[in-house]
Amino acid sequence: MKGKGLITALVIIGIVVFSAAYVVDETEQVVVTQFGKPIGEPKRSPGLYFKLPVIQQANYFHKNLLEWDGDPGQVPTLDKTFIWVDAFARWKIVDPLKFFQTVGNMTGALGRLDDIIDSAVRNFVTSYPLIETVRMTNRELDIVEEGIEVVKDTSPLGPVKFGRSNITKGILEQAQPKLDKFGIQLVDVKFKMLNYVEEVQKSVYGRMIAERKQIAEKFRSEGKGEARKIEGDMEKDLKQITSEAYRTAQEVKGKADAEATRIYAQSFGKDPEFYSFVQTLDIYKETMDKSTSLVLSTDSELLRFFKGYETRRK
Repeated sequence: MKGKGLITALVIIGIVVFSAAYVVDETEQVVVTQFGKPIGEPKRSPGLYFKLPVIQQANYFHKNLLEWDGDPGQVPTLDKTFIWVDAFARWKIVDPLKFFQTVGNMTGALGRLDDIIDSAVRNFVTSYPLIETVRMTNRELDIVEEGIEVVKDTSPLGPVKFGRSNITKGILEQAQPKLDKFGIQLVDVKFKMLNYVEEVQKSVYGRMIAERKQIAEKFRSEGKGEARKIEGDMEKDLKQITSEAYRTAQEVKGKADAEATRIYAQSFGKDPEFYSFVQTLDIYKETMDKSTSLVLSTDSELLRFFKGYETRRK
């Protein structure tokens, strides 16, 4: 009986110790409450702690950076351009006791962040022209596309005077004082997405398509002009080559004719009868073929070489 009683006592002590101990790691901080009211200072350092079992409760809160993701909304800029704005933020709990006493938990904190940050985002976007929300500086942009030369940015929206980075900084500075009473520190606010609303998108895309078509037509025109120039140069070169070839051929032919004439002259000078013979053969070739019929007298000069040929054969 004594043994059973000892075991029971040890079990009870173990349960009490287990329910009294709690662990805080490096990413957490704890507020201990008794009957729903905070007791003592929040536990911020990691380690093993103890509390009264049953009547005291350990409430854990994150100590690391947390995410807030806003809902996209349609907001008009100062120049009356409607855009979709989607922002996000990073925040952390710097005073867990205030946090517990005011918002209680993450759901309540996110609800307050929605109200405060969304309001600050809307206030700043509507207070500045579109160019201020879109760009940070007046740095020249180079738009480079394959097959298209570098085109300098010529935005009709005007110069940047304030810039997106200052807008996000202003949102943070406006929202932070409202979050101090909740024990929340807003670390950073950024825009996830900025886009035109659907009606404006259609007109913007239409203008972009028209500009692309204009650029394409320009390149087609330049290409056709270049093609005509190349064809003209090619035709000019071809005529020049043909002309030079014809001139060379005529020079060669002239030299050959001159050489032939010289040879003929030498031959004819040595034998006038040979000249007469050659000339007569040329007349035969030009005036007669297989179908030619001639009626000549026997004493015709045209046939004198045939006569001589017959005489020689005999």
